Amino acid sequence: MSATVPEAVGTTGHLSEVDIKEIGRELDRLRDEITASLDDADARYIRRVIAVQRGLEVGGRALLAVSILPPAWLAGTTALAISKILENMEIGHNVLHGQWDWMRDPEIHSTTWEWDSASPAEAWKHSHNFVHHTYTNVLGKDRDIGYAALRVSPEQPWHPVYLAQPVYNALLAAFFEWGIAIYDVELERAWRGEKSWAEALTQLRGVARKAARQVVKDYVAFPLLAGPSFLPALLGNVTANTARNVWAHTVIFCGHFPDGAEVFGEDRLDGESRGEWYVRQLLGSANITGGPLLHLMTGNLSHQIEHHLFPDLPSNRYAQIAPKVRDLCARYGLRYNTGSLLRQTATVWKNVFRLALPGPKRGPASDRPS
Repeated sequence: MSATVPEAVGTTGHLSEVDIKEIGRELDRLRDEITASLDDADARYIRRVIAVQRGLEVGGRALLAVSILPPAWLAGTTALAISKILENMEIGHNVLHGQWDWMRDPEIHSTTWEWDSASPAEAWKHSHNFVHHTYTNVLGKDRDIGYAALRVSPEQPWHPVYLAQPVYNALLAAFFEWGIAIYDVELERAWRGEKSWAEALTQLRGVARKAARQVVKDYVAFPLLAGPSFLPALLGNVTANTARNVWAHTVIFCGHFPDGAEVFGEDRLDGESRGEWYVRQLLGSANITGGPLLHLMTGNLSHQIEHHLFPDLPSNRYAQIAPKVRDLCARYGLRYNTGSLLRQTATVWKNVFRLALPGPKRGPASDRPS
């Protein structure tokens, strides 16, 4: 590493090739240390979270069955909302990343898990695990920059449709699982001729089948089982799903689109080394500060930086990894973007409003050590 530690910056021009290689070696060693230390305590953790989530769901649905009584409605809706957040964030997202495949438990495995979301697991794993985590924040490659609908960085060209993005971003938050399910089909690629409409229609049919199961489960079957409590039970399910959607949208946007999260040009990928890939993950991600409960309810995506560095390491280890990553950033003069939930959310929405308007276009970060 350079003898003089530079002030923390968002770009990498101050790093030498030796620095980049050493960053890669340090993070590879950290990954190996965590992998070698995984044991029964980690397995007990995820099984305990799954047990709590399922208990909350059963309890919530039982209370909604008698939700004609207002206290039962409030308690049941709250329990169901928390169970859905846990299932999507700490369980489903992380199981589908392969974080728990090392356990070799066929019931908690990325190849067998189907989550409580409108997105079919296989479609989501392609768009998220492969496309997003390979091309993180590379403009033109990472479709998650604005989800093909929003301008969240000045590097994106402005279009008049973005004038309405504060409105449709609020709608996206409320209907997030449905928006992501359609987004995963990549319809814009079919319009451009980059994929066949036959493939897109096949994927849409898969989404429709999964969506139908979700609708029947939450909005028909369980409310009908509630008998006289049909309407309050239906409202409880709608409220729980909306709360889960808004929370997931908030956490994900705070990890990707607050002030300081960088985007990069496609030239960044040319001959990209392991160390350069790590640095791109560091600079394109942001964390949320908070305690253990916040980390659990975010699926540990409050440690978005660590998740992007090690997407297939168990999420319960990110809190252990974070101080070491932060120390590495300090030593190499790299920004470690972190802030409270309120602060990160405020900067996300500030950018949504600001970038709805035309403004100067910055060039994507692409500087490399000379």
